Amino acid sequence: MSIQPAASEALQSLFIGFAFAGLLASAFELFTAKRADFRLLQSGGLSAVASVPVVVFSAPFLIVRNTVRGRRIEGRPFIFVMLASMIASVWSMACGRIVLDLLHMLGT
Repeated sequence: MSIQPAASEALQSLFIGFAFAGLLASAFELFTAKRADFRLLQSGGLSAVASVPVVVFSAPFLIVRNTVRGRRIEGRPFIFVMLASMIASVWSMACGRIVLDLLHMLGT
């Protein structure tokens, strides 16, 4: 049984996207001592503008983290967790594709 090249690229984008999202969110928390969250955009001013790339590329990690936490604490329905995971996966594939394309451009 062999995997199609398009499926292999999609899986690679998905994995790279989630890994990069987690790395970026963790690095942000390490260097700023603040938790990476969507509320970074509400601060206003230059800090909100500077946090846009962080939030955009770490969004898959943030969505999954908030969803799992909401399921555990608030008891959200499983269908909500499943839909949020699907959204995070699509977002992760898009971000992973961008990261892989940037790495490819820098490597050549």
